[in-house]
Amino acid sequence: MTRSASLDAARELLREFPVVDGHNDLPWALREQVRYDLDARDLATPQNAHLHTDLPRLREGGVGAQYWSVYVRSDLPDAVTATLEQIDCVRQLIARHPADLRAALTAADMAAARAEGRIASLMGAEGGHSIDNSLATLRALYALGVRYLTLTHNDNTAWADSATDEPGVGGLSAFGRAVVREMNREGMLVDLSHVAATTMRDALDTTVAPVIFSHSSARAVCDHPRNIPDDVLERLPANGGMAMVTFVPKFVLQAAVDWTAEADDNMRAHGFHHLATTPEAMQVHRAFEARRPRPVATVATVADHLDHMREVAGVDHLGIGGDYDGTAFTPDGLADVSGYPNLIAELLDRGWSTTDLAKLTWQNALRVLGAAEDVSRDLRATRPPSNATLESLDG
Repeated sequence: MTRSASLDAARELLREFPVVDGHNDLPWALREQVRYDLDARDLATPQNAHLHTDLPRLREGGVGAQYWSVYVRSDLPDAVTATLEQIDCVRQLIARHPADLRAALTAADMAAARAEGRIASLMGAEGGHSIDNSLATLRALYALGVRYLTLTHNDNTAWADSATDEPGVGGLSAFGRAVVREMNREGMLVDLSHVAATTMRDALDTTVAPVIFSHSSARAVCDHPRNIPDDVLERLPANGGMAMVTFVPKFVLQAAVDWTAEADDNMRAHGFHHLATTPEAMQVHRAFEARRPRPVATVATVADHLDHMREVAGVDHLGIGGDYDGTAFTPDGLADVSGYPNLIAELLDRGWSTTDLAKLTWQNALRVLGAAEDVSRDLRATRPPSNATLESLDG
């Protein structure tokens, strides 16, 4: 099959089984760039100069459901308030674009949005700091529509170790396990992207519902702590969860790891947070790149991760989480949210069946959210909400 024919086949498949993307940081980009002035970044029109994401490119990319990240930085003094502002941003976007976006709280909502030709819009909170050590706050976020919580971001919480921080509690503390159990009861997916491998294993030992990795790739292919070790991937079939491959070059291409460390140091030296993507920050990034050309990931780089993850975990436990608008750089062929057909075409060329690709793009994510709902229904019938505290469980 020629690449042109593969692309045609990919687009045809995505019309029936569109992409469920596990992680897009558009709300944070809108906060950073225009402080939520949605007129200044009208998603109904192309925003290529500013963002990876807009409605025309989501349509071109075959996206049928998006988990919008309601991420806030872990060093903010008012993380809960900032998370609420992020949630409000997503709600404003949905209200502003009703012909294209539909709020989704359940797997049934996702299916209904697809039937209507709209993009199901879900939310995921990226980092346990967003609950401020409070199970009541966790429940409040669920009531507001948040359907996954990433247990940490780049820094530890008091109860969970991050992949990119020094070990704190050795995985999950007693309160951390209580957070996982309460998430199971609520029906909120436990997201293990960003957490230490010890935390991944503790969470899998604790949860009775499927987990997700909303945007992580394979550590055996690229040895970065943000990626998933094979022994954890091997546990996904028994758990029923899924790993959603990310496109971030510094997580998928080994040569990009060292380069990124230098680029991050350069950002800090110029007074910027290393994850900043404001126009001023991007000028610093581009100047560094001009002096020190970055290693370039490609569609094939991402496909290599998916090939490995399919071999270890099985195709029933894979998905896609691009991390658009949360990364300064993207792979060739996956520059923005219009690029998903290029990945599907690459996988078709590698011999992936349409049955397997339908699982990757749509069916697995639908099943996992539905399974979490089933677990929640049973637990709510037998167990009251927990009022445990960090102090009472961890001392």
